[in-house]
Amino acid sequence: MIVGTAGHIDHGKTTLVRALTGVDTDRLPEEKRRGISIELGYAFLPAPDGPPIGLVDVPGHERLVHTMLAGATGIDAVLLVVAADDGVMPQTREHLAIASLLGIRSGAVVLTKCDLVTLARIEEVGAQIAELVRETPLAHTPLFRTAAASGDGVEPLRQWLIELAARTARLNDTGQAFRLAVDRVFTLAGVGTVVTGSVFSGAISPGDLVQIVPTDRQARVRSIHAQNRPSDSARAGQRCALNLAALGRDEIERGQWVCDPSVALATDRLDALITVWRGQALALRSGADVHVHVGAVDVLARVALLQSDPLLPGASGPVQLVLRHKIGAWRGDRVVLRDAAAARTIAGGEVLDPWAPARYRKTPERLAQLSALESADDGQRIEALLRAAPFGVAASRFRRAWVLTAMEPILPETSVRIGAAEGTWLFDASRWGAVQQSLLGALGQLHLREPDSVGVEAGRLKRIALPRADVAVADQAIETLLSQGRIVRQGAFLQLPEHAVRLSEKEQQLAQHLLPLLQAGDLDPPWVRDLARDLKQPEAVVRSALARQAQLGAVFQVVKDLYMHRCAVEKLAATAREIAQRDRVVRAAQFRDATGLGRKRAIQILEFFDRIGLLRRVRDEHLLRPGTRLFGEQQHTSL
Repeated sequence: MIVGTAGHIDHGKTTLVRALTGVDTDRLPEEKRRGISIELGYAFLPAPDGPPIGLVDVPGHERLVHTMLAGATGIDAVLLVVAADDGVMPQTREHLAIASLLGIRSGAVVLTKCDLVTLARIEEVGAQIAELVRETPLAHTPLFRTAAASGDGVEPLRQWLIELAARTARLNDTGQAFRLAVDRVFTLAGVGTVVTGSVFSGAISPGDLVQIVPTDRQARVRSIHAQNRPSDSARAGQRCALNLAALGRDEIERGQWVCDPSVALATDRLDALITVWRGQALALRSGADVHVHVGAVDVLARVALLQSDPLLPGASGPVQLVLRHKIGAWRGDRVVLRDAAAARTIAGGEVLDPWAPARYRKTPERLAQLSALESADDGQRIEALLRAAPFGVAASRFRRAWVLTAMEPILPETSVRIGAAEGTWLFDASRWGAVQQSLLGALGQLHLREPDSVGVEAGRLKRIALPRADVAVADQAIETLLSQGRIVRQGAFLQLPEHAVRLSEKEQQLAQHLLPLLQAGDLDPPWVRDLARDLKQPEAVVRSALARQAQLGAVFQVVKDLYMHRCAVEKLAATAREIAQRDRVVRAAQFRDATGLGRKRAIQILEFFDRIGLLRRVRDEHLLRPGTRLFGEQQHTSL
């Protein structure tokens, strides 16, 4: 168990910790000289039947609240320290607000310096404290009267902490991966770089590989001290020190995370459920600049309220936080907001989704997903999330955001897995059926509007039916429908089985002559008038026959009366892809030189590719559309 102090400056927090543990947590010369805590201090209280209790001593100065927050995050219980002579002071109130917003439900109020005041004053301050904590999570916690300098009243508090640790000891959750919030970094001669912090989840052992988030740097754990003892492991609910091999002191800092690489993520945009502190005079509004504290980090951000605007004191609601730079954050992490001047604590809550979208963040579907994530029960939360996600949930992101070593044990039986490995998407069964039905419905409507068309190219169908779905999801849905025979592929086009182009006997005979001539023409095929002359057929008949072949996907109409054989178009499409992958864009001059065509014909081909969805024109350049499968070839899309 980890216990943190809280309270106003000079109210005796450090003296209390020393009386409990025998350790003076003020280690800096300036702290000794000024008699106040400037940095976080650490001590351990021995417990007879278990590991030592970790104690985090925080500074009480109003300008050091950011340091206090770095230590308070990750603690299991709080000791709210109030001096009997001063009574309740400004930082008493703010530290209590922070503890409440961090979701700390366990702790005690400790009245210090009781030997300096009368019994009447003790009763008066006790009444102040009772009123202060009345509507907070500490409302029913015990109050201890102490005189730490002499040791009076310290032993009952020590015994209470030991009993609390026995009742609340956290078990190592093997379902979650390791995460540690770094609050101190230093080097030791002959040892190397050492980081300390609170273990939020999972377990770690010497030799394990870890990643420093939000960076890509990785390191091996050389050795571990857990709860002030050499150890062969550390787990959630403990404070520990990790000796990291091959990592310089300047390569890691307070506010970063040490975690299992399998769940490493860095984000600059997160959605959270935020409650404005009831003691605030002002509401929280969209556009406000704030300091965001998550783990041990402090980062500036801008607020975007997703429902109620403004959010009044005491009220709660979903909020998107747009951060100045990337940090590590995971679902369920506690977050505290302070104003732009870092002068007051205004709100706090928990991270709902660290993969917050920049677009569609206020749609009913998105708000329903955030509402699902507010559920208290993990099983209900996941089931509700999948039901609320019309286009599925990326499994890799889901596993990382939830810090899971494996997803299978917590997925509901009604869930559907689409794809494989890191490309897997998770769906509620009804939502997956709706995705397929959207494709079928859109295809049916296209057939009604264009009865003479053989069908639709896959990229166009995805843009019409599923414009907001991931390309991989749409591709998998199409492949599923193809495998079930609910849609069929005719050349480059998709169609419903009942919508088939049937050629007359005359059209079939004419096609046997037309297709070889077009294939022989390769990239410079004959025009309709030339084909009609060579075959001694009316132009209208040849034009009609080629249009039917275009419906079947055997040929493509580039411009009026100019058709190309599919093989030629495949070559040109491959050339366009190569240029786009090499130079990012396709320009007419590049395409002309690569194909040997004239400038006019090169432009006609590029405009044709724009029409069918292979390319997208932006001014005088053409960009490759990601995920487009012109001829049914597989396009691999990174998730």
